[in-house]
Amino acid sequence: MTTTVTASSESGFSQRLNLVMRDRDSLLCVGLDPDPARMPQHLAGKSDAIFTFCRAIVDATADLVCAFKPQIAYFAAQRAEEQLEALIAHIHHAHPGVPVILDAKRGDIGPTAVQYAREAFDRYQADAVTLSPYMGRDSIAPWLEWPERGIFLLCRTSNPGGSDLQSLVAEGRPLFERVAQLASIPLDQGGWGAPGRIGLVVGATFPAEIERVRTIVGLDMPLLIPGIGAQGGDLEATIRAAGSKASIINSSRDILYASSGENFDVAARAAAIALRSSIRSAVGSARPPIDP
Repeated sequence: MTTTVTASSESGFSQRLNLVMRDRDSLLCVGLDPDPARMPQHLAGKSDAIFTFCRAIVDATADLVCAFKPQIAYFAAQRAEEQLEALIAHIHHAHPGVPVILDAKRGDIGPTAVQYAREAFDRYQADAVTLSPYMGRDSIAPWLEWPERGIFLLCRTSNPGGSDLQSLVAEGRPLFERVAQLASIPLDQGGWGAPGRIGLVVGATFPAEIERVRTIVGLDMPLLIPGIGAQGGDLEATIRAAGSKASIINSSRDILYASSGENFDVAARAAAIALRSSIRSAVGSARPPIDP
């Protein structure tokens, strides 16, 4: 199926994302993490199996989502970078307006960061990318040379080990709160931020921390939220904490591998419909109201 979202090419990434969310009435993002060991057997041995699998998932769910999030490692490990290029090109052509967030978690500086940005934005034509902010503003500034693209900084990740560093106190507050604070301050004022172009990754497994991040950055900054489903994040608690505006609820394995049969795309669509419905129910039942 072909789905179209009309968006101005002159608007920032956040504005385009919000337009898709509103037009689709959806906060759902489908993560594309193709593992050949879990893909349907009828695709085994095909030279373009990863592209074929992911394209079918995309076409089955595109009208239900606000974004797709391919994880670059799953493609690179299989020497399938060209299939990733083809997949993102297919999304842009068949489902224009639906953003692609490249999950790469890059985090270098200087000319190396520039090359990583060229890879993500010029080679793969991603609309946004995930970054590690550990090296500070020097690792972020090069990515802002692409004014129509977005970046998502790792802030409070969903894995248990994230607490090893992210919960350490820095300048009187947990480090993840400091990351959120810096992301909300523009570059020319000493922070890392770029309005309309920057978001944060916060895990659904820590709803209290999500709420703290929202308090710091406000309702408009996009939050990319993994951890629902396989990682045990609670959907209703996540929505109460994050709000229904600019919150991207990611699901990967529960949708990709809803079936291992030849009808895997049909099963993926059913799983996406069910999760989008659950998200809508959580938004509707959230108390107090999550949008002013």
